Amino acid sequence: MGGAVGMSAGVAAATVLVPGIGAVLALGFGAAALLGLAGSGAGAAVGKAALHDPGAPQPTPDEKSPEDVAFFREVLREGRSLIVVRTDSSEVATTACAILDQSGLGMQGRTPLKMETSIRTVDGVIIVDVSGRITLGEGNVMLREIVRDLIEKGSKKILLNLCDVQYVDSSGVGELVKAYTTVRNQGCELKFVNPSKRVHELLQVTRLHLVLPIEADEARAIRLFGDQSASQAVA
Repeated sequence: MGGAVGMSAGVAAATVLVPGIGAVLALGFGAAALLGLAGSGAGAAVGKAALHDPGAPQPTPDEKSPEDVAFFREVLREGRSLIVVRTDSSEVATTACAILDQSGLGMQGRTPLKMETSIRTVDGVIIVDVSGRITLGEGNVMLREIVRDLIEKGSKKILLNLCDVQYVDSSGVGELVKAYTTVRNQGCELKFVNPSKRVHELLQVTRLHLVLPIEADEARAIRLFGDQSASQAVA
């Protein structure tokens, strides 16, 4: 495993070539250590624009930063590491997720339950009840397709109920983040409600609970959708 480590806006950045996976971009102090790069030597800083480096070209007032970039900024500000692996190969994705999960980015233990969903509507809010496991190869794809289908059908308010989700791997965590940014990019709203104890602990470990809209109570989450719509209408 080889690569370079640099500093950008106080955050370690690394680009590495991982055998069996390919090029990986890692941002954050923990990211370099996780990929085994501590002490590899200094290199060119990566991701200046994404990290608000004062020396990087700044967007003009007419340019809007993508929601996913804004979200990743918040993750880094919370002191977390961001590791991005882009691939169209299911074999490469499986290898990458296995490495991340072995590093503690997924839940420990396994459950044989496959992911299942049901959809209902309450006060104009589409509620997706998710149960089982959100994992690479099935759960993450199913969740992605459900969210995409709801958006295409014109759903503006989506609530993911995670009460009965028993297992989430690193791919599933990424899919939850992707669902949130995808919905936001379409000008819609998405919230997460009542995550199971294991999911809640995982979101706390990754500190995603600080940047994702998570509610413990379904009724409150539905009310908040209404409050936000009213505020936008007044504005």
